[in-house]
Amino acid sequence: MDAELQMIEGKHVLRFERRLRHSPEKVWQVVTEPAEMKHWFPAEVTIDGRTLRFTFPDAAPVDADGGEGELLESDPPKVFAFRWANDVLRFEILPQADGCLLVFTAAVSSKLSAGRDAPGWITCLDALVAHADGTEFEPPAEWLSRIEHYIARFGLDEGADNPDGIHFARDLVWTPLDDAWALLTEGTTDTVPTRAAHPGITPGRLTRSKAPHLLEYEWLQDGIPQGVVRWEFQHERLQGTTVTLFQENAHGPEALAAWHVHMELFFAATQGDIRCPWPTAREEELAKRYADQ
Repeated sequence: MDAELQMIEGKHVLRFERRLRHSPEKVWQVVTEPAEMKHWFPAEVTIDGRTLRFTFPDAAPVDADGGEGELLESDPPKVFAFRWANDVLRFEILPQADGCLLVFTAAVSSKLSAGRDAPGWITCLDALVAHADGTEFEPPAEWLSRIEHYIARFGLDEGADNPDGIHFARDLVWTPLDDAWALLTEGTTDTVPTRAAHPGITPGRLTRSKAPHLLEYEWLQDGIPQGVVRWEFQHERLQGTTVTLFQENAHGPEALAAWHVHMELFFAATQGDIRCPWPTAREEELAKRYADQ
């Protein structure tokens, strides 16, 4: 089953289902025993009483220390739940005539990360099923299109037209701050970098630049400053990197569509995919969609 993103008790929750042709007891072992989890879980797990520790493999794009967690529920062979950092993972095993149904939910601390969490957990669950079946599992070699699919499906690419202007926020996965900053600025320090503006905007004076976190500049209409455009980057060790974009005093579907396309291109570039030329047809499609909302 595909991923669903739900709102439950004020929290964003990813939900998945997998049918397995094995008894609940066997699936319980695969789900809960560290020696079994290493075949499908993204980090090595050690359990000491109610404390869990997570260690990432050397090939992971993050430090080996995956932090601590807490066992929240253990009811063999039915429910296994634990906290990992700020996320809560829950496995429910429901018996069926031909095996069992595994229902997995992940209450995520950041809605923005759901776009990459969904294909990540799908891959883990596919590996879990393969391990339970005793078959080889080949993880996907390409991730960008999978992440983009769920970003769009969950509406995580949508901008907001607020009274003060246009706002966007995007998850940049594990792109290091310095790399995101270098991509945006391309070494430019005293003028507005080309990549910091879309083709429909006229940049003015660079007003603030604090590498690798903040870039701000004036935008002009008929040569007169109308407000500022502000890029801000943040990074959390176990969460990854995010970028927010704000254009002050800009409104309307055309402004939303232009920045929507720009943020799509910037995200792809952070993942190593430089796309050009500017996709005019995509911008027109988005402008119509925003106008119809």
